[in-house]
Amino acid sequence: MGLVWSFLGSALAVALSGIGSAIGIGYAGQATAGVMSEDPRNFGKYLVLTALPGTQGIYGFVAGFLALNKIGALAATMTTEIGMQIFLACLPVALAGLFSAIHQGKVCTAGVGLTAKQPAESGKALVLGVFVEFYAVLGLLITIFLLNAV
Repeated sequence: MGLVWSFLGSALAVALSGIGSAIGIGYAGQATAGVMSEDPRNFGKYLVLTALPGTQGIYGFVAGFLALNKIGALAATMTTEIGMQIFLACLPVALAGLFSAIHQGKVCTAGVGLTAKQPAESGKALVLGVFVEFYAVLGLLITIFLLNAV
């Protein structure tokens, strides 16, 4: 039963972070497509804002990979308790990734609008998006710390 819990944690880290990233990129991508129909000159600035919510999916993938490595190292002695510890260790990146990517997508969508009206201010839009990113990074860090403690 421990293997089931541990694999579920690894899968959730990847899946939930990936879902959040897909939704966040979808928001920003729709805004980018809309403003580019009027003025495609700032595509590079829009691209960065559109791609930013995708980083949470990467964090989830890294956490899932680390969890699988932990599972491989402990497979022979895996108990339900250890499996649940790995499952719980994966939740911070899974949940932080899901919600922060969605909200980062919304912030980046607004940033695309700002950049469309005032291209010189795109750096400020990016900084606002990075503020949301910080909490995904914290989720990844605590997941790494927890996995190392198992």
